[in-house]
Amino acid sequence: MVVVLGMALLGAILGAMAARKRNGSGADIAQYAAGYGIAFSLVGLILSLIIVRLIS
Repeated sequence: MVVVLGMALLGAILGAMAARKRNGSGADIAQYAAGYGIAFSLVGLILSLIIVRLIS
């Protein structure tokens, strides 16, 4: 669970930074943060499942 939340937070930060770099408005920054956050949380979920399967 921590991996998923950590990856979602990392994705949201990276998405916001990407939108700021492209001089996006507030709505652009929020949309990029949400999109990256969702994508990174899915990757985190897969990583979490792999880790659990390898340990047990």
